[in-house]
Amino acid sequence: MLSIGSVVLGVSDVPRAVAFWTRALGYVPREEPEDDWAVLVPADGAGVQLGLGLSESAVQEHPRIHLDLYAGDAADQAAEVERLVSLGASHVAWDLYPDDPDFVVLADPDGNRFCVIDTSRT
Repeated sequence: MLSIGSVVLGVSDVPRAVAFWTRALGYVPREEPEDDWAVLVPADGAGVQLGLGLSESAVQEHPRIHLDLYAGDAADQAAEVERLVSLGASHVAWDLYPDDPDFVVLADPDGNRFCVIDTSRT
């Protein structure tokens, strides 16, 4: 049986992406990052890895794949959004929000979209 081992993001600046995602997720580099590639792993060793690969592709406004980061409730979601923005994420003017969304769309410093989900509403 297969399982997902890593999710890989294309980035324009690997060291900057490593700095953001290690602080955002509490992950650590699996080995010394290179200028064009890095793999981050959960500090406790359990969970999906995050690969960061140098890419020249443009960021998609409506990406076909993205990360969903789970927060426990609305207060946790708000605090995490604030923390992520302080680390370099930015709010995305998302044109596909439903009337009462349980998610907030952000972008990492490379422009990759990701969502912070209030899981108490699912």
